[in-house]
Amino acid sequence: MAPVQIGRIIVLVGLLVTMVGLLVWSGALNWFGRLPGDIRIQKPGYRVYVPWVSLVIVSTLFNLVIWLGRRFLR
Repeated sequence: MAPVQIGRIIVLVGLLVTMVGLLVWSGALNWFGRLPGDIRIQKPGYRVYVPWVSLVIVSTLFNLVIWLGRRFLR
C-alpha cells in the first residue's frame, strides 16, 4: 500500500471519529443504548446491561465503512 493511500485512510478515520465524537458531545446519540431489544436488568445491588441491538447497529455501520473504504480507496 502506498504512503498516500495510508495517509488518506488515516485522515478518513480521523474525520469519522471526530464526527461521532461531536454527535456524542451534542447529545444527538442519547437514544443509543436504549433501543428495543437492548436488555437492561436493574435490581437492588446490581445492574446488568446487554446492548444487543445497539451492537448490531455498530457492527453494520462499521462493516459498511470498511466496504466503502475498500471500494473507493483502491
